[in-house]
Amino acid sequence: MQVTNTILMIRPVAFRMNEETAVNNYFQEIIDGSSKSINAKAQEEFDAFIVALRAKGVNVIVVDDTEEPSTPDSIFPNNWVSFHKNGTVCLYPMFAENRRNERREDILDRLENEGFLIKNVMDYTSAEKEQVYLEGTGSLLIDRVNGKVYCALSARASEELIIEFCEDFDCLPIIFTANQTVNGERLPIYHTNVMMCLAEHFAVICLETIDDKKERKNVVHHLRESGKEIIAISEAQMHHFAGNMLQVLGDKDKRYLVMSSQAYESLNSDQVSAIKQHCEILHSPLETIETCGGGSARCMMAEVFLPKA
Repeated sequence: MQVTNTILMIRPVAFRMNEETAVNNYFQEIIDGSSKSINAKAQEEFDAFIVALRAKGVNVIVVDDTEEPSTPDSIFPNNWVSFHKNGTVCLYPMFAENRRNERREDILDRLENEGFLIKNVMDYTSAEKEQVYLEGTGSLLIDRVNGKVYCALSARASEELIIEFCEDFDCLPIIFTANQTVNGERLPIYHTNVMMCLAEHFAVICLETIDDKKERKNVVHHLRESGKEIIAISEAQMHHFAGNMLQVLGDKDKRYLVMSSQAYESLNSDQVSAIKQHCEILHSPLETIETCGGGSARCMMAEVFLPKA
């Protein structure tokens, strides 16, 4: 299956702009307000998002963050862990030192208590000692049906580790560079899932960010070869998080494409119609989380594909 009904999400207790990630996440911005008020707004957005997902029948497992150690980005768990249908859990090496504290064994215990089977833990985190990183499904867009992995190279996505992951999971790596314009300069986008969403029968992608024509052609080739309709978005839409979406299952296996309200409002009518040919759209306002965290709806959801015990 390419999509799942079960999502793991982490409710923040000390959300703020993470200065350690801001060095290469150009989506982050400073907003006015105390740390307490910013976290309170983020919690309001988080809670409303959970309500919207559960109303459609999505099984959301919510774990509260801890006060200590300080983990301002804990709301984005898909960067440190991924869960696979063969019972494997993957732990990933993180670029920012304060994000490494997000990895919590008790979260894996919680999933087992929820009835999921963990057979194996594949731990890539030793790469941090070599300053080599690969940030989970932020970096890796996994086509689970066709055995392909799309990944944009950046300081948070090492080619060496991408290839190692693909060898471990018997997948074909489709590696490219995706850039955005920052103060007139083309710089790598920090995570693949900001410029691309891979759904069951379609992909929402900002092809404009792939400056190398051969790489762009290769990505398009593999998407089409796998039977995906390509729904192109602009770089301006990407900056409204229109690439940061995730397809999930609700009641009776109904498909939804989940995104922020900002992302939805940036789409034009043709793009909305194209998406709705495949599934319904579910959106929720996430402005505080997006502005301070530099991530959106997809980053907040860690898909659980583990088998039931």
